[in-house]
Amino acid sequence: MVVQKYRKTSKMQRSVWDEKEFVNERGTEAVKQLFNNKSYFDYPKSIFTIKCIIELGSDEDCLILDFFSGSSTTAHAVMQLNSEDNGARKYIMVQLPEPATEQAHDEGYNSLCDIAKERIRRAGKKIKEENPLTTQDLDTGFRVFKCDSSNYKDVVFAPKDYDQGMLEGLRDNIKEDRTDLDLLFDCMLRWGVELSLPLNTTKVDGCTIHNVNDGDLVACFDGNVTEAVIDAIADLSPLRVVFRDSSFCEAAQKMNLFELFKQKCDWTDEEVKNNVRVI
Repeated sequence: MVVQKYRKTSKMQRSVWDEKEFVNERGTEAVKQLFNNKSYFDYPKSIFTIKCIIELGSDEDCLILDFFSGSSTTAHAVMQLNSEDNGARKYIMVQLPEPATEQAHDEGYNSLCDIAKERIRRAGKKIKEENPLTTQDLDTGFRVFKCDSSNYKDVVFAPKDYDQGMLEGLRDNIKEDRTDLDLLFDCMLRWGVELSLPLNTTKVDGCTIHNVNDGDLVACFDGNVTEAVIDAIADLSPLRVVFRDSSFCEAAQKMNLFELFKQKCDWTDEEVKNNVRVI
């Protein structure tokens, strides 16, 4: 169901869209154009249909969510519409990793998500190639996330269940298979930092510093974080800072960390408490 909340023009929207542009066959044609005349989906939605819905119910800088994204027609439509009106719309595509067809699997696509990701890449490239003068600043990039368990080990046990081997394993509270990016994006979610913001990394004293959006969040998860690393982070004038607990061998080092940020960033005790986290 489509609800018209307001009209940007005096033109009245019709209740029934029956032009050829709206039929699903047009959606199939769009996919075939991107995949060498192959369509891995049954009747994907028409780009024209989704574009009209987006124009009807949103502004040029809205966030568009498709919770059953399938072939990612919505992402394709958002990029196409941005290229036409210089909009700054963003999209979130949500899809279960349903198995792909046998044909698609044979060509390297294991799930619908794999095909959809490739469609977004190819659609973005095609839009830029067809409109080189008006799409120089068009953002066609995207990030892929999947639901998973917590980054942190489950340490809730009854006292009688502990043994010496378990205690040794609890020296680090992070699961062994988690990467820096797993930890970083988890921190971004917990702090309410947009996952689409630009990310840069630099090396200082052998440690990797992750810088989100020029200081919105700066993180270092390496061991043996030196004062030079802390100085480099403070020089970025960050809004938020996060380290890993195992980055510091002694509690005194963590206390020194907070004092350094108080001095270098001119933060109060309360600001340090809110802006610096050790996970």
